[in-house]
Amino acid sequence: MDKLRLIAGVDEVGRGPLAGPVVAAAVILDPSKPIEGLADSKKLSEKKREALMPLIIENTRWGLGIVDERKIDEVNILNASLLAMQQAVAELEVTADHVLVDGHICPEFPCTAEAIIKGDDSVPAIQAASILAKVTRDNIMCFFDLKYPEYGFAKNKGYPTQQHRLALLEHGITPLHRLSFKPVQDALNRAAVDPPETVQ
Repeated sequence: MDKLRLIAGVDEVGRGPLAGPVVAAAVILDPSKPIEGLADSKKLSEKKREALMPLIIENTRWGLGIVDERKIDEVNILNASLLAMQQAVAELEVTADHVLVDGHICPEFPCTAEAIIKGDDSVPAIQAASILAKVTRDNIMCFFDLKYPEYGFAKNKGYPTQQHRLALLEHGITPLHRLSFKPVQDALNRAAVDPPETVQ
């Protein structure tokens, strides 16, 4: 791997869900170990993402940043996403010389960086980061589905599907829910009038 110019791709997953963390990944590809099939995680099937995950872990330098729902409520989802990106870069086992971030906003890093709109369509390192972040977050939500099966987290991953919204109204909130998000606030307001049993 070129030690003179280490370029990390960074992407995050989980801005839109009503529950669970936002997860970012940073990946430095090794030109001597190419990974076939990289693409934006949203354009890959679950099976394909899971097949690529071990290849990314084994053949790249990578780091993860995970910011939980309480921190999201404290600093807002945009700032939480930027914080997760910073954590991911900090977790790299080597120091990146330059960072490429998917999107239009860069947090501060200890190196140069640039934001690339739709970078997950064109930059392989960002694509790898997208897959790593997506699979990691999906696995977290599948784990919590075992504890809170009423909400369908294994299927909806915390996004505001109809099933998830109805479960909020019927069962109340869990510790995973983002209190600063309007559908969760609406469920809390309704609960104040007609209280469901809050899930612990």
